Order: sequence, then structure tokens, then C-alpha cells
Amino acid sequence: MENKTIVCISCYFKGYDFMDEMKKLGNKVILVTSENLKEKPWPWHAIDEVFYMQEIKPSVWNLEHLIQGFSHLMETRKIHAVVALDDYDVEKAALIRENFRIPGMGQTTHRYFRDKLAMRQKAQDSGILVPEFTAVFNNDEVEDFIRRTPAPWVLKPRSEASASGIKKIKNEEELWQALQQLGEERHLFLLESFKIGDVFHVDSLSFNHRIVFTSASQYLASPMEVSHVGGVFRTKTLGIHSEDFKALYKENAKLLSYFGLLNGATHSEFIKGKEDGKWYFLETSSRVGGAHIPDLVEASSSINIWREWARIEDALLKDIKYSIVTPTAYYAGLIVALIKEKEADTESFECDEVFKFLPIDYHIGIVYQSLDPSIIHTRLDDAAKKINSDMLQILPPQSKPTS
Repeated sequence: MENKTIVCISCYFKGYDFMDEMKKLGNKVILVTSENLKEKPWPWHAIDEVFYMQEIKPSVWNLEHLIQGFSHLMETRKIHAVVALDDYDVEKAALIRENFRIPGMGQTTHRYFRDKLAMRQKAQDSGILVPEFTAVFNNDEVEDFIRRTPAPWVLKPRSEASASGIKKIKNEEELWQALQQLGEERHLFLLESFKIGDVFHVDSLSFNHRIVFTSASQYLASPMEVSHVGGVFRTKTLGIHSEDFKALYKENAKLLSYFGLLNGATHSEFIKGKEDGKWYFLETSSRVGGAHIPDLVEASSSINIWREWARIEDALLKDIKYSIVTPTAYYAGLIVALIKEKEADTESFECDEVFKFLPIDYHIGIVYQSLDPSIIHTRLDDAAKKINSDMLQILPPQSKPTS
């Protein structure tokens, strides 16, 4: 069978397992990444060629130069697939596919997984509940939104990842000041009602328009909360027989069907409204979740999302059968926090439920695994108290989030 050539695009250091698995499956792997990531420990054994792009600003490349460079690459190489390894790369990959007629998600569909305004409009048009929102292009429309929707509100960048750039707005005066400060970048934002409730994330894999794997989890401290007030990031998986899991499975399946996702990994977020108990869609992305969520998913299910995504891409390229093993049914928890020391002293956190410690500079990261969900919750709470008391470092929000 003919080996296939896959171009992986990433402006972050990530996707090690994806590229490693692709190479194991007999494919040629080309990496296009930012020049400032040259020294990162990429899986060089799995990468046949690498090309570097200069960053105009964090995660932003000159797209014209990207197309020109890809054109030269295509002269002597047949490219079978282009894969975006990070949220910031989805637009780049879609642009390349459209220009060079490479199969996969194009620019129309990619907007539903990248542009937060487009995804909200699409969800609303599809009958999926979303928090009240408006574009901020027109002053009269903003005024109308203010009259209809009580504060607080959230001013969100349309194309940032994670909780980067989100600002909570308390009143009308603060809103107009914030819009004025945005200047010529105002059109890049949207305004949304601030919903109170528990936030959940759903991580899934699809093959030929069919969802083949779903993991659902609840944030105990949401990315927005950690990004804005500091503290400890925590999330835990849900049992597959719980009512919340069943509801999220249904909402996620409906979402991906309406959005037209055919294949690959997705990370979606929903909020369960405190006042009405209804599920509201927050955002989605056509990628593997960040913040070490794949480690959480693997601890609970034994499914490595990065490697399974590679196997899906390989099956599609070679037109062969794909199947996924039956997931295990553990409960898992994840805790990550910024600390003062470069290397975390993990000795006091050792226990039977530790699945792994995550080696991240100036962070402590722990993944727990157990058959008892109450033990997971207790371990996360105890670890958070210890970290807050002895280790935590709080810095101002970064302009470029860890993704």
C-alpha cells in the first residue's frame, strides 16, 4: 500500500503522539511550525521534513508566505492530508486545503469551529441553546442587546483559544469604554450574556460522520476562572451512566451533526444553567483539547486521543477499516497549577490514585485514576488546598495562553 504524506501544522509545541503514530503506520510526516519552536523536543524520529515560519505576533504567520512556501513544497511532493494540531492552526490548514484542493475541512466549515460568532449563529440556527449574544459591529444592535439582556456580560474575542482575551463587563458604561478601547479591532469581538452554572467539556472522535468515542468531564475550576483570577485548574470525568453524561453526549452529537464535522477530534464546552438546569453551548473546536485534557481522557478510558486521531486519518487516506477498542470505565481527575519552582516536588502528593505526574516547567500537574468518583473529588480538593497553601504562583493573564 502506498505510503501517504501528511503535513502537520502547529504554532505550539504539541501533537507528539499524533506524529509518532502516523510514522508508525507507515506514513511520511512533514511538520510546519514556528521558528521559535526549533529547539523543542519534537518527535524527530517521526518527522521526515520540517519547515519554519516566522511569527508576526504570537501564533500568527504571514498567510501569503505560507501559501507561497506550500506551493514550492508541492512542486516535488504529493501531499495527501493537512492536519492542524492546534486551534490557532485550523484557519491555516483550511486555507491550504482550499488553495491546493486537498481533501478535508475547508474555510466555510472551519469558521464554525474557530469563529465564536459564527459558531453561535450556526448553533442558534440549528435549534441549539446558546447564551444570549450579539455581534458588536453596530451601536444600535449593541444598545438593543443591552436593553434585552441584563448585565453582567462577557466581551469575547471571536478567534482566540481557551479563555484568552475574555473580559467580564459589569455595566453599560464599562461596556462602551471597553468597545472604544478595542478601536479598529472591535469587529473581532462579540458580546454575550454571562451565564451562571457548571461548565463541562466533551472530547470526542469522529469517523465518517459517526462519533466513535466520547468523554465528558466537568470543570471544577473553569479556564476562564483560572485565567482571570488565578488559582488551580481542575477537571474530572463523568461516569458514562450519569444523567449529565447522557445529556452531554446527546448535545455534542447534535452539535457536530449540524456543524458538518466528518472526521477527527473535537473539544466542545457546554454550561448547565444554574437557574433553569438547561444545557447551553459555549464553544467547540476541531482539535484535541488542550491543558493536558488528553491525559485525563486516557486515564479514564485508556484511549489516547492523539493516537486514535492519527489512526482515523490513516484509515481515511488508505481507505481501510477503522475501529476503536472498548474504552475502560475509570474515573479520572486532572489538576494543573503554576508554581514558584521550576520542578515540582511531588513526594507529598504520592498516593495509589496517581496515574501520572505531568513534567511541566514551573507547574505541578497530576492526573488521578480510580473506580470511585468520590475518591477522585477528594484527591483533587486535597491537592488544591496543598498547592494553594504552599506552592501557588499567580501571574497576570498571558497574552498568549497555554493551549
